[in-house]
Amino acid sequence: QVQLVESGGGLVQPGGSLRLSCAASGFTLDYYAIGWFRQAPGKEREGVSCISSSDGSTYYADSVKGRFTISRDNAKNTVYLQMNSLKPEDTAVYYCAAYPGNLSPYYHCAGYGRARYYWGQGTQVTVSS
Repeated sequence: QVQLVESGGGLVQPGGSLRLSCAASGFTLDYYAIGWFRQAPGKEREGVSCISSSDGSTYYADSVKGRFTISRDNAKNTVYLQMNSLKPEDTAVYYCAAYPGNLSPYYHCAGYGRARYYWGQGTQVTVSS
């Protein structure tokens, strides 16, 4: 059974950090492009950061550039999102999405090929004092 499970969310004060994990089971992440998306109440889901399956190239939305870092550990079949200097506007449910094959991180985060994504169930991140 193909499954993605996100973890690591929680409540953090502005300026704090969290590390989200996206663990895969039932398939090997090596051959999948992975993206982190988020959805805040009343807003559309948006691509935050994506990483390719081939050369490890990455993309970051302007709103998180310089604060978030995406990485993958194929040996652990897990992708991470390190989030630093968190802001209240980062509050959202964060989802990881796996695309089978090679996909430009830019296009992945833009939602191309969305019909083929495997999604996790999401993890809540709340940034508040």
